[in-house]
Amino acid sequence: MRVTSLPLAVSAYTATSALGLGLEAHLDALRRQRSGLRSNDFSEAPLACWIGRIPNLETHALPDAFAQWDCRNNRLAWLGLNQDRFLSQVDAARQRYGASRIALLLGTSTASIAATEEGYRRLDDDQRLPPDLHRAAIHTPHSLTAFVATALDIGGPCLTVSTACSSSAKVFASAERLIRMGMADAAIVGGVDSLCASVLFGFNALELVSPEPCRPFDAARRGISIGEAAGFALLERATAQPACSLRLLGCGESSDAHHMSTPDPDGAGAELALRQVLDRASIGATDVDYINLHGTASQKNDAMEAALVARLFPPSTRVSSTKGLTGHTLGAAGIVEAVITLLALREGFVPGNAGVVAADPVCTPHFAWRNEMRPLRVALSHSFGFGGSNACLAFARADTFA
Repeated sequence: MRVTSLPLAVSAYTATSALGLGLEAHLDALRRQRSGLRSNDFSEAPLACWIGRIPNLETHALPDAFAQWDCRNNRLAWLGLNQDRFLSQVDAARQRYGASRIALLLGTSTASIAATEEGYRRLDDDQRLPPDLHRAAIHTPHSLTAFVATALDIGGPCLTVSTACSSSAKVFASAERLIRMGMADAAIVGGVDSLCASVLFGFNALELVSPEPCRPFDAARRGISIGEAAGFALLERATAQPACSLRLLGCGESSDAHHMSTPDPDGAGAELALRQVLDRASIGATDVDYINLHGTASQKNDAMEAALVARLFPPSTRVSSTKGLTGHTLGAAGIVEAVITLLALREGFVPGNAGVVAADPVCTPHFAWRNEMRPLRVALSHSFGFGGSNACLAFARADTFA
């Protein structure tokens, strides 16, 4: 049976990454093509690579009332929540609907695992966690979402999604289902992932980390640059917020079921998610003006995604990856790139594909290698995750189909 997505108003959104704090910092970096990547100075024995690190994150302490939740990842979440008046927008939604009618769905791949890593490095003589880290609230994959629910004082459905790089894109689909089925009147979606040693060394062990700043879709690309980020969006029924200028039209999801770490080389799973989002959003490939690509700068992902674009979209559709600016923010990549896509729609602006020196010959004329100013009506955001978990989001200006 065909399921049509419920169009949702994106009534608030924000992002915090190596590009800066909030929307205007991100828009400025995109316009200037200013990368947030820097030489790796994270962990006790830094790898020779580049990272997207948020400066001085360690100094942004949580309020005393949230001391039990204190860790690097939750500090990043709190920093992100305090941008672009997002907290006041949530407060207004709480007044409209009541705390129990607002869902919270957040994506993360590592949650607060850095605190657990530190605890194991500092075990006492009895092999116990040190007293300052003996807090059950932070040693769980649900730490992020439980903290944010507490901080926002909301009590609706609460879910942590951990599907690697697609995590904070898939939360949009979960939110749409909850609102469409009447289980919530609004949803806060997003994701947070902070740098930690297990991720840096784990991806390096898979020979996926580039020793230089990542170069998505470059002929000589050498792998990913890992970053950290937080992002959030408030979704409501479009009928409840008719003045909002941006809409979530639909979501598509799939799984490659191909390999634990390698995408299907033919892009079968990615194409399934893509066709699903077009169908559920009731749009065609020719309606899409811009696609923010997953574009990690790994050899296999970029080749698969370039072929997918060439196969399904007309040359008029512009595409680019922005990970050359932010780095790959893992479980937060979906929300950060959704925010960038929303900014592109708001500003009539196609961000250039940062980091390319010489384009891979498989890339077609769809690619915007430099910034382009042009009116945009419909835009997609791709998240093709580690292990073959795929999600595609469709956004539009509210006046697109008026």
